[in-house]
Amino acid sequence: MFTGIIEELGIIQEIKKGSKSSKLLIKANKVLENTKIGDSICTNGVCLTVASLKTNSFEADVMAETLRRSNLGDLKVGSKVNLERALSLQSRLGGHIVSGHIDGTGEIISLIKEDNATWVTIKTINNILRYIVLKGSITIDGISLTVAYVDDKSFKVSIIPHTSQETTLLNKTNGDTVNLECDVISKYVEKLMELAPMDKCNKSASITEDFLKINGFF
Repeated sequence: MFTGIIEELGIIQEIKKGSKSSKLLIKANKVLENTKIGDSICTNGVCLTVASLKTNSFEADVMAETLRRSNLGDLKVGSKVNLERALSLQSRLGGHIVSGHIDGTGEIISLIKEDNATWVTIKTINNILRYIVLKGSITIDGISLTVAYVDDKSFKVSIIPHTSQETTLLNKTNGDTVNLECDVISKYVEKLMELAPMDKCNKSASITEDFLKINGFF
């Protein structure tokens, strides 16, 4: 698990392309501290496993399914990526719970400066928008952000100077693709609401609003 607080910007040093997969060599420093082979590093919002380590870089395999669902296939040698090590029990939870398993991608449709912040508008599909709520959390390319606006076609976040300096988000332009991971809590709540009858002996039993209140969900 991760928090969505970016620790470092890595640089793609090498891309080895397979028929449907790829292997990335990523230059980094901070995220390699105390990192071992087999550890997880969130890369542009995607949880990748460290396959090999060098002095100032690590290598990770990217399977075909990840390339289909993310923007990692758009990376080039020299591209910068947002990096974060997995959450430890001693870490501060400065962002929100992030799994590194993205729900899909979105497209940047506008970047508008407003004083010291920048409004970023992202268009995405309904199956992702259904989990995005005003003032809720959203992970964009691995960055934990607060939703400042949402409608049935797009949503907006406002980027402060610190975030713009420490991440890749404002290096992007209109039409660029970003990885999106919705707050996992919304998906669990939806699943609970859709569960089949809990008691096989009582076919009428199901998850109801009253059941959720009694058990502390409301």
